[in-house]
Amino acid sequence: MLRLVASGDWTIAHLNEVDGELRALGRGAIKAERAIIDFSGITRFDTSSAAVLDRMARVFEEKGLRVEFEGVTEAQRRLLDKIETYGKPEPSKPVPVPLHIQILDRIGTTTRAMGEEARGMLGFIGAVVSAFGRTLASPRRFRFVPFVHHMEKSGFDALPLVCLLTFLIGAVVAQQGAVQLRQFGAEVFTVNLIAIIFLREVGLLLTAIIVAGRSGSAFTAEIGSMKMREEIDAMRALGLDPMDMLVIPRVAALCVTLPLLTFVADLMGLIGGGVVVYFMLDMSPGTYMTRVQEAVDFWTIAVGLIKAPFMASVIALVGCRAGLSVTGSAESVGAMTTRSVVRSIFLVIILDALFAMFFTAVGI
Repeated sequence: MLRLVASGDWTIAHLNEVDGELRALGRGAIKAERAIIDFSGITRFDTSSAAVLDRMARVFEEKGLRVEFEGVTEAQRRLLDKIETYGKPEPSKPVPVPLHIQILDRIGTTTRAMGEEARGMLGFIGAVVSAFGRTLASPRRFRFVPFVHHMEKSGFDALPLVCLLTFLIGAVVAQQGAVQLRQFGAEVFTVNLIAIIFLREVGLLLTAIIVAGRSGSAFTAEIGSMKMREEIDAMRALGLDPMDMLVIPRVAALCVTLPLLTFVADLMGLIGGGVVVYFMLDMSPGTYMTRVQEAVDFWTIAVGLIKAPFMASVIALVGCRAGLSVTGSAESVGAMTTRSVVRSIFLVIILDALFAMFFTAVGI
């Protein structure tokens, strides 16, 4: 225990020497659990003395001591209370950070977050590949009923929306292409424009974006809700692998259904373009089909279908990982669902660009 006995005249005129001694005491090491400041010997006491003793009490408290006052008169108590209320030092104002430092900080934070996300995604892909390997080694592990269920949900149920949108986009591309090519007397090449654009790029890309916004978000919401209700923990407690039960059927179902949806989207885009060509260019359906056959070859169709399983894998993996990353609240489910859709669409476009550069480089 540390005991300080104050006596005599504690006014501003006599405070200089004792203030220095108190500051020296506060800077030193104190081996005690309690500090008692005795006021019983003080004859005169003013505001400056109250401020000094209050400051000393704060120093003791910062060092972990429990401070007590003894022998305090009513007048001294009122002064100490006023000092405690109004004498606290103002919090230091933060130094303004220059704009370029803030920009660099945001860039660094974003880069670090992207690196952590990429590492987490690679780890998740490795876990999924390992689960696929176990399934191939033991086909009985494959959940056929969930696989068919997700094929229906992500494929058959999405068919009306995919058909409608690709038909309309095909019609719009044909109309705009015919208007622009007519200026050069080359409106007959509108058929080539429609066929190549839809079969190589637009049909697949539009279908993948629709599936990412529809099925990818559904995967995240479903798995996230199960995570929030601790159903995934219950699966593990029962000896069931969530990868086998939740992830593998969804990835496999989307890898099968997206190429089929892409094929249907290509057909609907060609039909939509054919309707516009029939009315704007007065081209018969037979002539239109002949021109389509002349404009495309095997690789024109194959390029889009080859890319489809890769895009399906990206959409399913991003959606499932986002669902498994839900922390346990409804707000987290909504945030991860939104994040999964944005990431899926972004990665689909990046993947499409990489494939386009690759096929151009190999001359396909």
